[in-house]
Amino acid sequence: MLLTGTHLAWKYVVLILLYSINSSFASPNQRVLEESEVAPSKLSVKLKDVYELVLNFFRPVTCRQKDEQTLIPCTVGESLNITECLKNKCCHSKTSHELKCYMPLKDNMQLTFRLLVLVAGGLLILGCLPLCCCAFLQRSQCLNPLRRTNKEVEQIVRKKKARSKDIYGPLLD
Repeated sequence: MLLTGTHLAWKYVVLILLYSINSSFASPNQRVLEESEVAPSKLSVKLKDVYELVLNFFRPVTCRQKDEQTLIPCTVGESLNITECLKNKCCHSKTSHELKCYMPLKDNMQLTFRLLVLVAGGLLILGCLPLCCCAFLQRSQCLNPLRRTNKEVEQIVRKKKARSKDIYGPLLD
């Protein structure tokens, strides 16, 4: 299959977007693996896991404090070490030699970016869908009458082939 430059460029754009979306949407409150733990080799997708992923996608959080945002202490306790703080999906900060655990803050900028990418991707798909359908239907032999073989032309070609065999057959022998 021969790809034109535009098709190849669009495939690279889609791959780059998917890679950047996957890497930039990592949640700061992901579960931290202990040194003794091993990541599971077989992935079993459960409805609860999918629900949490969708919820994390539409409710992004960050540990970066912006202008005058109040920090809410984590419910498990303020004086935890970094690992315990991250296990409980909280953020940690070091201020004046004292570790504090606080709840992650809403990230409205990340939510805006995610919704923009989602809407733009949906519009791109909806815009390309009719073009792809038309291209497929145009190449289809059962739906496009111009792609079907014409029986009259086929009979004429058969007669010419038969006639040429009759005329040139003895010469070739």
